Amino acid sequence: MSLTRRRFAGSVGVGLILPGALSAQQDPVLEAVRSTLFGSATEFEKGMAFLRKRGNPDVVPALLTGMRFARRRGDEIAQVMRDLTGQTIGTDWFDWMLWQERNPQIIPHPSLIPFKREVLLGIDANFDVFLKPEYLQRDRMKIRLEEIAWGGVRKDGIPSLDNPALIPAARADYLKDDDLVFGVSINGDERAYPLRIMGWHEMFNEVIGGVPVALAYCTLCGSGILFETQVPGRQKPFVFGSSGFLYRSNKLMFDRQTHSLWNQYTGKPVVGPLVSSGIELKQRPVVITTWQSWKASHSKTQVLSRNTGHRRNYGSGVVYQEYFASPELMFPALVDQSRHQQKDYVFAIRQFGAARAWPLDAFKRARVINDAIANRPLVLIGNADKRAVRAYERGAHKFTAADGSLIDEAGQKWTLTEEALIGPNGAEMPRVAGHISYWFAWDNYLGDAATVYRR
Repeated sequence: MSLTRRRFAGSVGVGLILPGALSAQQDPVLEAVRSTLFGSATEFEKGMAFLRKRGNPDVVPALLTGMRFARRRGDEIAQVMRDLTGQTIGTDWFDWMLWQERNPQIIPHPSLIPFKREVLLGIDANFDVFLKPEYLQRDRMKIRLEEIAWGGVRKDGIPSLDNPALIPAARADYLKDDDLVFGVSINGDERAYPLRIMGWHEMFNEVIGGVPVALAYCTLCGSGILFETQVPGRQKPFVFGSSGFLYRSNKLMFDRQTHSLWNQYTGKPVVGPLVSSGIELKQRPVVITTWQSWKASHSKTQVLSRNTGHRRNYGSGVVYQEYFASPELMFPALVDQSRHQQKDYVFAIRQFGAARAWPLDAFKRARVINDAIANRPLVLIGNADKRAVRAYERGAHKFTAADGSLIDEAGQKWTLTEEALIGPNGAEMPRVAGHISYWFAWDNYLGDAATVYRR
């Protein structure tokens, strides 16, 4: 779980289960793309010659799937893709995937659906619940099938924590003061979930303060987002897991009721029965901060136990150590790096019909930022060293920091809680949900529809 992109994403070595029932005889294009993985040397040579003569780049998405898993035939597949597109990209699957993202006008040949299904079900037959052919039609998906990538694990290969065991802070002797935690407080119920544990699980399903919630932690895009899972019109809360699939280096989670795939970053279903439901999960506030800081201000907090029911190395700085330290991505995603590097941290808010991001570095210059989103005045209090940012509505007030306190324009001190800012006369300004994220994820999903704070 610490490999960088060149050593993992483009160099997988999984063994595929050779299918016995699929017939490609009625579709010569499907037969040709299947030859990349399942054909003899003669069949492969014949298939590539057919695709060259056919001359249509609509087979490139399927050939990309073949290239990723048929490493010994990568050179020949790349030559065919070069002839069909005029691009001299070479044999790097990662770079070809970026080219594909840049060229959405290329509509994949229908053979992509059966071929990609065959390949992915050869890795894990359980993927079939996500990849029903009727849900993979282009007009029934919110994302592009050709950009869905296998993340290197099977269904539930990254196991969610469902109502995990918690212990009092005094018993959490395994934690170091500078370990980062996700801090959550709902209706006075205070919880801490260490990133060193959550990095191995990437999802919990809980009831906190009487509210069913799930924390979706995408380690690859640096974002942990807390969602309410009880949706109006549905009897039971959703329960989520990790599908094993990615989209633009962002995990696709799934709900266990319908097996729809969801975009972890937006909280919306993108493939499967719920695509047209209009559901968008409501966010709840969550903060990343150090264990020392959280326990000092939340004396009654409970914290995740290491007894999760799974055997993992939950030591500090173990999970994804190399990835977190690297400036590279593990999986392909286009990103505008003209202003920010792809793995710079931002604090992201999507509320009030708008989206806005604040670079984490901005809080090195000012711990308190008065700003607005969609003409809704906000105050943000941040600590870049702890990766901690909280946002609140501020009404007509303007806040500054003085002697460790939050002071309004009249010099009055306000108290900061996880639910609201509380003024000296009891007035409350509600907290606004947001989360930390790598820049590339924000830019890739919301770059055209969002604004970014500049000082």
